[in-house]
Amino acid sequence: MAVAVVFLPLIAAVIAGFFGRVIGDRGAQLVTCGALLLSAVLGLFLFRDILAAEEVRVIPLASWIVAGGVDVSWSLRLDTLSGVMIGVVTVVSAMVHVYSIGYMAEDPSIPRFMAYISLFTFFMLALVTADNFVQLFFGWEGVGLMSYLLVGFWYDRPSANAAAIKAFLVNRVGDFGFSLGIYAVFVIFGSLDFGTVFGAAPKVVGKTMEFLGWQLDSLTLACILLASHPSSNTPLRRSLSSGSSAGPRRSSPRASAWCSPT
Repeated sequence: MAVAVVFLPLIAAVIAGFFGRVIGDRGAQLVTCGALLLSAVLGLFLFRDILAAEEVRVIPLASWIVAGGVDVSWSLRLDTLSGVMIGVVTVVSAMVHVYSIGYMAEDPSIPRFMAYISLFTFFMLALVTADNFVQLFFGWEGVGLMSYLLVGFWYDRPSANAAAIKAFLVNRVGDFGFSLGIYAVFVIFGSLDFGTVFGAAPKVVGKTMEFLGWQLDSLTLACILLASHPSSNTPLRRSLSSGSSAGPRRSSPRASAWCSPT
């Protein structure tokens, strides 16, 4: 069930994006809205199952990165927090999809828009079900990519292009610190897996590491760097928000706002 919840939006995005000219505007709307409504229903049942479970469940999907001491797998982590976010993302996304049928009715690029917001949903679900920091980074980058594409959706407007470039550059600034934070986590714990890192965190309390010539508390440094992403950093967040209205105003800002609770 969890796999279906996460990957249904991706399948819908691929169909609407690559076969939009074949199935037409109405077909793209039916495919994407149907997939998201089904994902939302399954997501609510999954949330119920997560609450009933006593332990965190991890569903391995594939081995992703194996190099030296780095062993990263693509897995779905199902705990209470991810269950709440799965419910929020799928339900809100389903409502945005249905609303977009009327709001974008006169737009000539309906399949492209529906594919964008479905792909946005997939990346958000990949983010909230991540079982390691690399998968979390993948989700963040995907959300940033879709924000860029949605803000610049009307690419024939200079204001939309300028706002999209601004969002892209601001994201890159935040991602640099986020990447350093992931590297710091690996240096401190020797692993990027959430379970390993969270389990070992109490053992490294009070330990320090050198950063730019300073001896700093290792956990504090890692947390500050990880929180440098634009969606969690107030100055950069305001820069992103200021350009979000350049895209489809009632859809892309709402979609971008899903990042805030995480």
